[in-house]
Amino acid sequence: MQIRTDDLSAPEVQSLIAEHLREMHETSPPESVHALGVEDLRTAGVTFWTAWDQGELLGCGALAGHESGEAEIKAMRTAVVARGRGVATAMLEHLITEARARGIRRLSLETGTEDHFAPARRLYARHGFAECPPFGDYTEDPHSVFMTLNLGIG
Repeated sequence: MQIRTDDLSAPEVQSLIAEHLREMHETSPPESVHALGVEDLRTAGVTFWTAWDQGELLGCGALAGHESGEAEIKAMRTAVVARGRGVATAMLEHLITEARARGIRRLSLETGTEDHFAPARRLYARHGFAECPPFGDYTEDPHSVFMTLNLGIG
């Protein structure tokens, strides 16, 4: 598996993001969907990566920079055909490594409360993320779980 910085121009990457957005809207109320589309992922302050194996797109993930040494994980997604192959673990470990290399002190994320999101919450917890109050521009939401990981930098 190769993880590389991506500009979101490949049709299969755009399809994966569209699939991600569709699924988020199918599993959460519209006001509780915080997933970003392709154009939002191309904005300044967001770095986007994709995971590939022999030309097959396996998944993606992004870091959105925040002020004061904090970053947020965005767009974590494993392609349906690649689930159960360790893609999410590899991408999450890559994002944590990248955040540390950038001097990020705290890495946070938002995910859903529905059963659909339970595997993601378990993955994050296995990597040391703990539930926290809303951060950044987020507010309390019964459909959101906020998690954070102190990277011990600074």
